[in-house]
Amino acid sequence: MIKIIGAIFIIIATTWTGFELARKFSDRPKQLRVLRSALQSLDAEIMYSHTPLHEAARRLASQLTNPLSKFFDTFANRLTNTETTVRAAWETSLQEIWKLTALKQGEFEIMKQFGETLGRYDRNSQQKQILLTLSHLEREEADAIDRQAKYEKMLKSLGFLSGLLLIILLF
Repeated sequence: MIKIIGAIFIIIATTWTGFELARKFSDRPKQLRVLRSALQSLDAEIMYSHTPLHEAARRLASQLTNPLSKFFDTFANRLTNTETTVRAAWETSLQEIWKLTALKQGEFEIMKQFGETLGRYDRNSQQKQILLTLSHLEREEADAIDRQAKYEKMLKSLGFLSGLLLIILLF
């Protein structure tokens, strides 16, 4: 009886581990879509509403889900509460929140580069920078979807099958 209970715990633990590892592959495309949507909203706020950057970031924070809402909220707070440049506030907020996301280093570099241009140009040039960033993120999203299709199901299966292998080896 104890062996059966132990085997069930092993299966549950390894399957759960496989699902947790696979979750990172499914979260990345979702977060990239949300990030692209946020940049499109930021574009609309800048181009059509003529909203100040800190206020636009606050509005985005209220519309998004974590961890990206926390990023825009932190960014807005840094702009209003500290003596800093837009670039420094963007980069500091990005570094602070990045470890909470499922995004990769490539996306970090794209967003960091975007932050370097944020607030420096007129509205039309800023819109071009946003469109450029959106195209880069679209490419990264296609890569994320491809990786998700390749590895998500494999990791889920691998978790379960490694549990079965462990049970066979132990019993």
